[in-house]
Amino acid sequence: MDFQATDTGDTTEVRLMGRLEFTDHDRLRDIVGLVERSDMARFVIDLSALEFIDSAGLGMLLILQEETETRNVRMIVQGAAGDVKRSIDLARLGEIITIAS
Repeated sequence: MDFQATDTGDTTEVRLMGRLEFTDHDRLRDIVGLVERSDMARFVIDLSALEFIDSAGLGMLLILQEETETRNVRMIVQGAAGDVKRSIDLARLGEIITIAS
């Protein structure tokens, strides 16, 4: 998995690309580091370029949700399509994480 981060005012957007799998757990630390910005109000995860997500990847989204919650930052996941959207729907993450269509 690769990612690109863009900061615009009080929002950080992270675009995930490729496959989000168990082997990407170390990259999660880099993304969590972006959450630590003190003036952030929104953290947007863009999954439009993500081709695959496994159960560990779904867990990483939950970890990011927990990190943003503890800092009073609103996390929004957007752009999920195909198999990625199906995986998120099957895991019922929409009950825990804000999923924008």
